[in-house]
Amino acid sequence: MPTILVIDDNPAVATALETLFALHDIDTRTADGPQSGLAALEEAGIDLVVQDMNFEADTTSGEEGEALFREIRARHPDLPVILLTAWTHLEAAVDLVKAGAADYLAKPWDDRKLMATVNNLLELSQTRQQLARRDAGERRRRAALGEFDLRGFVHADPMTAAALTLACQVARSDLPVLITGPNGAGKERMAEIVHANSPVAAGPFIALNCGALPADLIEAELFGAEQGAYTGANRAREGKFEAADGGTLFLDEIGTLPLAGQIKLLRVLETGRFQRLGGNREREVKVRVVSATNADLPTMIANGQFREDLYYRLNAIEVRLPPLAERPDDILPLARHFLPADKSLEASAERALLAHRWPGNVRELRNTLQRAALLARGPRITAADLGLPAPVIAAPVAAGNGDAHEPDRTTIEAAIARAGGVLAQAANELGMSRQALYRRIDRLGIARD
Repeated sequence: MPTILVIDDNPAVATALETLFALHDIDTRTADGPQSGLAALEEAGIDLVVQDMNFEADTTSGEEGEALFREIRARHPDLPVILLTAWTHLEAAVDLVKAGAADYLAKPWDDRKLMATVNNLLELSQTRQQLARRDAGERRRRAALGEFDLRGFVHADPMTAAALTLACQVARSDLPVLITGPNGAGKERMAEIVHANSPVAAGPFIALNCGALPADLIEAELFGAEQGAYTGANRAREGKFEAADGGTLFLDEIGTLPLAGQIKLLRVLETGRFQRLGGNREREVKVRVVSATNADLPTMIANGQFREDLYYRLNAIEVRLPPLAERPDDILPLARHFLPADKSLEASAERALLAHRWPGNVRELRNTLQRAALLARGPRITAADLGLPAPVIAAPVAAGNGDAHEPDRTTIEAAIARAGGVLAQAANELGMSRQALYRRIDRLGIARD
């Protein structure tokens, strides 16, 4: 809930404003003079100040209010201030607005005009705060990740940065890493980052998609095969473990590995030894194993489809890469990355990209941008060039219908993400008032950041 500080020596004025703001779900704090007002600003976070211009009895010059305003501006340069006085001096008002005052209103005020100004200023203030926090967080994340080789991984979202930070931290150990996330989210690129920042970075990086091979060939792919081990094996062949010796073996879609292969993989992870299919000579390798899956392995364990002991062997450290819909700040940077240098995005295309849910994740985004770049008639990509379906907008909330017809948490978070964190815009999309959206956010425990 936003907070306004009212600085006025008239208790009736402070009470009237507190009542007005409470009707609009705004918290109000009061101070009866310049010194107590400045002290209140230092003690707690304030989103907006409404201050009187005269405090001592029988004064109408506005000098006290001007001095207070300039002190607030010096201490809190980004804090919006509304000046309120019964003695309106046009020349002074113009000068103070030029100096940064948000507005200058005469007493008695018009409630509707005052609330329109307050709502606009609070929305702008919150947006600025969100952008400032985002920029500060981005600077910290980039500084923390600056020492690592990210293999050109394009990102801007805090959730992606958190996954990258964890991947780079665990890369320095020799523990197995399990990367989880949906298809197309970038799990193989994350595995490459783990390898690039590991002690075996100079060694080979070998990838195997366990789901792309028939079950009867996976063991041969993993461990190799001797001549004649199976039909068509006309010569001995090296497996992926041998090829990855001294480096990293990335096993994608590990949940598709047959039970027989799971048993042999567990033994290799425990001993570093294995035999080729059809052979009896034991071989030894030193390999860092990174695996990935989009499957629910704990459920597969409960159903007898995946070995629990292998799961804990592979999952010494889990790095979760969320779907693209959960990291919306990545969408536009990735989209621009996928475009050729002679193409750019119109604002309508950017809005369409942010509104889409991306069930195919980064892979779908890449394909969409590549297709749009090919089909667009000019250098600017429009929403029509993208060929995306129209977004599904939540129905307006009917008054008095209660929570049953209010948007759920997922719908609200998606609308806020599409609006770039601007709650007024998100409320408009959802067909709600800004105050109703605030209440719904508070009930659902959604962070306004």
